Amino acid sequence: MSEQHTINSSLDENRKFSASKEFSANAHIKSISEYKQLYGHSVKNPEQFWKEQSQLIHWFKPFNKVLEWNKPFCMWFLGGKTNVAYNCLDRHLSTARKNKAAIIWEGDNGETKTYTYQQLHREVCKFANVLKQKNIAKGDRVCIYMPMVPELAIAMLACARIGAVHSIVFGGFSAHSLRDRINDCQAKLVVTTDAGIRGGKIVPLKENVDKSLEECPSVQSVIVSRRANAVSSSNSSSGSAICHMKDGRDFWWDDEMNHENLSSVCDAVEMESEDPLFILYTSGTTGKPKGILHTTAGYLLYTTLTFKHIFDYHEEDTFWCTADIGWVTGHSYIVYGPLSNGATTLMFEGTPFYPDPARFWQVVEKYKVNIFYTAPTAIRALAKEGIEWTNKYDLSSLRLLGTVGEPINPEAWMWYYDNIGKKRCPIVDTWWQTETGGILISPIPGAIAQKPGSATLPFFGVQPVVLKEDGTEAAVNEGGYLTIKYPWPSMMRTIYGDPERFKQTYFSKFANLSETLPASPLAGISAGLYFTGDGARKDEDGYFWLMGRIDDVINIAGHRLGTAEIESALVSHKSVAEAAVVPRPHEVKGQSIYAYVTLKQGVDKTHLLKDELIKHVAAEISPIAKPEVIHFADNLPKTRSGKIMRRILKAIAEGKEDVGDTTTLADPSVVAQLLQTREI
Repeated sequence: MSEQHTINSSLDENRKFSASKEFSANAHIKSISEYKQLYGHSVKNPEQFWKEQSQLIHWFKPFNKVLEWNKPFCMWFLGGKTNVAYNCLDRHLSTARKNKAAIIWEGDNGETKTYTYQQLHREVCKFANVLKQKNIAKGDRVCIYMPMVPELAIAMLACARIGAVHSIVFGGFSAHSLRDRINDCQAKLVVTTDAGIRGGKIVPLKENVDKSLEECPSVQSVIVSRRANAVSSSNSSSGSAICHMKDGRDFWWDDEMNHENLSSVCDAVEMESEDPLFILYTSGTTGKPKGILHTTAGYLLYTTLTFKHIFDYHEEDTFWCTADIGWVTGHSYIVYGPLSNGATTLMFEGTPFYPDPARFWQVVEKYKVNIFYTAPTAIRALAKEGIEWTNKYDLSSLRLLGTVGEPINPEAWMWYYDNIGKKRCPIVDTWWQTETGGILISPIPGAIAQKPGSATLPFFGVQPVVLKEDGTEAAVNEGGYLTIKYPWPSMMRTIYGDPERFKQTYFSKFANLSETLPASPLAGISAGLYFTGDGARKDEDGYFWLMGRIDDVINIAGHRLGTAEIESALVSHKSVAEAAVVPRPHEVKGQSIYAYVTLKQGVDKTHLLKDELIKHVAAEISPIAKPEVIHFADNLPKTRSGKIMRRILKAIAEGKEDVGDTTTLADPSVVAQLLQTREI
């Protein structure tokens, strides 16, 4: 990899923020020396380390081998038998957690429901029996296409209970996207709702299912939960969603669950450690989504362990991850990780801005949330609205904050720390992927001091290394490719139905180098060098700084610049609320920088400010990094989960009129506005 310039933020990069003495004294891991001792043990004696940690979960049958590594395919805890739903529910019923809140649900309109562990167990067992009545058995695939309602968590846990493999499709995806995912995994049954409600608007989920099933011959049954009081087509003038029910294929959730002969007892199937748990589709460079396959024991143990230590979870905590369960963050840190630890997890249907920009903070006060985990995109968008919204509610219950989904720029980190954490809450900036299953790089809050913008140090058993193009390790503060040596328990096992694509995508870039690295102490296994697809650098303290996707790197006259760094430089300017940077073809340089900039309230869009921002980026990074275009944008195209759709921004910058599918956007009208104001 050629030279990678790094940002000289207006904040001192080496400034550290440590947890208070009180926080560290009560933390599971209390000091950096304790972290280093445990981390050293995890990489020097991995077999012993993972045997010790395996006691965190329940086993029907103990394993007899920690790891088998047939590069690039791994199998963990061979010979062991467990069940994810049993670990998340049954084992808590003989403890004081039986009547503890497991899931607290906050609806879009403020409606609320609470399920204790005992109540959730009963609902999961009943729905598991419904699935069995629909001829779903161990190994069958079930597609779940739902909004953030409790039935979503119940359905996925019911699948895990009987050994069915769930494939959750984010409720914002179109019928076309749903069809492709159903067909790829050959799902036998779909679970959905009549419609969804988000930001006060109706989302026609069942209608999308009907369209997709016109070309999905594998689906035999559809179970439909009532959420939006959808009406039949004969009454469509009411403005409600329309829900067609096909005889013999479609069944109402409540009808199935209320059958008088339906048992609320369903034994959990004893699953082999490597039995599949779920498939989750993520975007691929070829345009065809990749079905990421995760299995049972390794995934469960790793999410259990990371949830406990990275969020420093304690029995009395209320935990809120604002993600959608349609993404891996929701799988691991709304459902499986929290429930395995016996936590109270908050599940939120709404948006940060409905009915106003104080919604998050109103919910924090309402439920006395202790741990809050959200995306940098949401933080920047809320910061743009001003602190008057944060000051309306009591946030004193918070003791830990977290970020996920993308690198957080230092300015957003500081706003979060100052205005939400009130300068007393540590922030865990977590780096991981759908493919990794759980968090790989993050502060341990009681032990590792945080630097704004850095994900800091690796979690136990994880060995990251930053490599240059030639395979040599990058120097301190030199950017390169982030790779992981040796497997960890929650890593993806393959791409469903396409093991060759799995090898090529994740293990081919440094395949030759793997042979020259020393073997791991764990049964002498050789290195694997999993390629994350992300750029990173490591500073003098060994802290990792994520620089965005490699395919989001802009190559200007041979100089590779991370888009995340340019965005961070722009946002460090006092007038900028949010920025997104994409490459645009350039006849001489190869690529140039096209920057979309959202200004703070009250700031005027002037040519003078554009010039000032270009100079600011040059000063912060390098004159090479100067944007060719500053495109002032009132809003950016984002999915309903808050992710910026850079694919669309790139198409607009390149002068294209067709920007592709916009059905997953929270507000598709944003695209038309950007097309009208772009600079060619």
